[in-house]
Parts: sequence; structure tokens; C-alpha cells
Amino acid sequence: MCNAGRETRSMDLLKYHYVIEKELASRLRHSSRAERVTLYSSIYQELFRRVPFHPHLTRKSSSLRTRHAVTAQFRLIRPFLTTSKTFMEIGAGDCALSLEAAKYARKVYAIDIADVRSRNSEAPTNFEFRITNGLTIPVDQNSIDFAFSNHVMEHLHPDDAVEQLQGILTALRPGAIYLCVTPNRLCGPSDVSKYFDHVATGFHLKEYTIGELTKLFSEVGFSHTKLYIGAKGRYSFLPTSIMVFIENVLCRLPYQARTSLTHNQPAKSLLTVRLFGKKDYKGN
Repeated sequence: MCNAGRETRSMDLLKYHYVIEKELASRLRHSSRAERVTLYSSIYQELFRRVPFHPHLTRKSSSLRTRHAVTAQFRLIRPFLTTSKTFMEIGAGDCALSLEAAKYARKVYAIDIADVRSRNSEAPTNFEFRITNGLTIPVDQNSIDFAFSNHVMEHLHPDDAVEQLQGILTALRPGAIYLCVTPNRLCGPSDVSKYFDHVATGFHLKEYTIGELTKLFSEVGFSHTKLYIGAKGRYSFLPTSIMVFIENVLCRLPYQARTSLTHNQPAKSLLTVRLFGKKDYKGN
């Protein structure tokens, strides 16, 4: 199926990881909203306990890989940070990106389902970490100038994605923006199931196309959407209609023909969903 890329684990270890993640993901997919309020946090803890060689854990042990990841993300958000603006990261993880952003923003909120920050690091006075249940956005209404998430949307139950988007929209000031980065379904699967399945069956509960996510943003109430296209710090805006047209052409191709075009790094870079949503000045 997909090229393993930088994957160094054996096929036996991948299969072990896949079976466990698929089992846990099934519990999330078939849970009620009330159950998911606590399930998101507990199920990830169970995954990392049962799969100690998970890339998320091994990356943390490598300061070089962490620094490279933070640098790449920071290039995306740096043009939108100023000392007069409040920044919010949803799915902040170890908060390395949010802590870097705090050097350039007036105030930073880091939001996640668990606090996994290093206990040895001191947070600046303009930084605040807040716990979420995976659905709610625990900041004041109309308080955020720029919100960002990287590979979060695909981990949400589709029903919860709507609720989280509504929470983000409410948190934004009128005229403020949200940048959502998520893998494109046409290049996937992008979780561990890529080695075994044609669609995501692991913790990517739903992978989106640009067209699908643009439609969802509009339905929630974002007044304008546009794409951020580029790489290595060089980005420009593009109307979503252009990429939606390309997606529609790709969707008409047989599976093997489509994957031969989309399962390579240049295509993934081009098709990665980097979607900006803007809150109307009327405040929605």
C-alpha cells in the first residue's frame, strides 16, 4: 500500500500497534458523546501504555526531532503572531510550539486533553495551559485573535468536530482567524492503518478533503475560508475552489490510479489541508 517513508519499525511491530489502535478506535467510534467526554483522554493513555514504541513517544525522546517539528510548525504561524495578539493552540501536546509562540504574542493559551509538559520547564507569564475534554474550548468568548491546530481534527469523532469548531468560532474575536492543518483523505490513510487498509481505521476517526472541511467550516459559521499553500516557510493564500476542483478530478479516478498520484511527498505537501477560517466582523 503506502511507502513506509521514515518508518523504522518491523512489520510485526506495526501489526501489533495497528491491532491495538484499531480496537481502541472502534470504542471511540461507537461511543456516545457522554462517554467521549472522558474517553478521549483515557483511551490515549491506554494506547501509549500498550504500545510503548509508539512514534509519539519515541519522538519525544529525541530533542532534534522535536525541534525540527516545532520549527516547521512555527514557520506556518509566525506571520500571524504579534505582541498585540492572543494566540491559542488546540492539541498543544508538550506545548513546545505554544511556548515558542509566547515569545511573539501578547498572550498564549495551550489547550489539550492532558498536561504532558516537562516538569522542569518554566512557563512565561503570558502563557497559560488549559485542560479540555476534547470537545470544549475552555477560554472566554471573543478573546482569541489567532487559533491553530495541527493534526487534531482527524482524531475527533465527526460529531465532536462540529462542536469543537463551534467552540473555536465562539472563542475568536470578530475578524479573527483559525488555521486548521490536517492530512488530506485522498493521500491517506495517514494513521497506522495505512499499512493495512484503504481507509483510516485507527485513531484518525475521520480524514477530510479540502472540500469536505471547507463545507464544514461554512456550516459552523466561518464567514470566509482560504488555503495556505507552500513549504519551508514560503506560503501563499489560494482560493479553496482551485484545490476542490483538483480533488474532484482525483476522486473520479480508480483507487490504484489515484493513490499512484497522491501517495508521494510532493502530492501530500500540496494536498495537505491548511485551511483558514475567518470569523465575521458581525460576530456570527
